[in-house]
Amino acid sequence: MAKTSMNLEENVASMLCYIGAFVTGIIFYLVEKENKTVRFHALQSTLTFLPLMILTNIIWWIGRPKWSYGGGFYGYGSFSPGIPALVWVSWGLWALTGLLWLILVFKAYQGEKFKLPIVGDIAEKHA
Repeated sequence: MAKTSMNLEENVASMLCYIGAFVTGIIFYLVEKENKTVRFHALQSTLTFLPLMILTNIIWWIGRPKWSYGGGFYGYGSFSPGIPALVWVSWGLWALTGLLWLILVFKAYQGEKFKLPIVGDIAEKHA
């Protein structure tokens, strides 16, 4: 296995790109300048998990129950039950994101360059 500029084994550095989702992906992309495999995993992690987390949080936020203060019945505020189906969708997306995260962590540790559709092509091009 090749070493990285951070003196880590390539597979360990690649795995660490995914451990903290997009946060460690950004860190490793900025710090690692030499190893193309680690840069690929760092960029793939960032381009995968940052949009997924933003999307899932937006869906959850739209669907969650809300309490608004003032302007409701006798000025006490109002309650909106939200859209439970969107909350369930967000939970499903979190579960799928977690599964994808596990797969990518294990594949990277095994030294496999597991390339996701679209995002993997972008990461490979810019690594």
